[in-house]
Amino acid sequence: MTLHIVGAGGFGRETLDAVRAAAATPEVVFVDEHPAAAALDGCPVLLPGQLAASGGQRDEFVVAIADADVRRRLARQFEGRGLRAATVIDPRAIVSPGARIGRGCVVLGQTFISTGTVLGAHVQVNYQASIGHDTVLEDFVTILPGANVAGSVTVGAGSTVGSNAAVLQGRRIGPSVMVGAAALVTRDVPAGQLVVGIPARSRGSARSSAPEPHAAQPGPKTGPEALTVSPDRPA
Repeated sequence: MTLHIVGAGGFGRETLDAVRAAAATPEVVFVDEHPAAAALDGCPVLLPGQLAASGGQRDEFVVAIADADVRRRLARQFEGRGLRAATVIDPRAIVSPGARIGRGCVVLGQTFISTGTVLGAHVQVNYQASIGHDTVLEDFVTILPGANVAGSVTVGAGSTVGSNAAVLQGRRIGPSVMVGAAALVTRDVPAGQLVVGIPARSRGSARSSAPEPHAAQPGPKTGPEALTVSPDRPA
């Protein structure tokens, strides 16, 4: 079995660190549309077009790119090639047995995910972020380092919560929202907004800051077939 880490940038390398920390033993290759080198951290870097010859029925992938629209496009592309989405959980993360983690998620070390929390497909939770009880992170959500999302929060599909931002208990954040770094979300946020400051206020559309918009739709939620690259959590 080969694990394809899609994106040979900084987050891709952090994802590789999580795989290695879990003492998982798949062959790992990076896949990148614009590779800077033929190898990275001891792993080969392939172009997407090279997968046809190397892909197998048991091969899996995880998209290690922060931008939600790009991640959505690539997840759809790789699922269309017949690869399965892997879930990478660093063993240094604290994840409640009562949490549900979707396929294609990446949970880095020193994060805390509480009981009753649900992560949809292809969610990313970065270092030292915390997710409170009964919170729902919908598909393609990105939680950046140090963010604190309190309990019973809903974060809509494709939204990003910035580094060291905080979201108060019970708030609802719509789809495709960008919460700026160190912002404090004290009220619900409508879809598509960029919010910054303390308390967080709208500064227009989050779309204006998106580097590569795409219209591809997310795949179905996780199922029992998804691989968890972690020694202590079942698939």
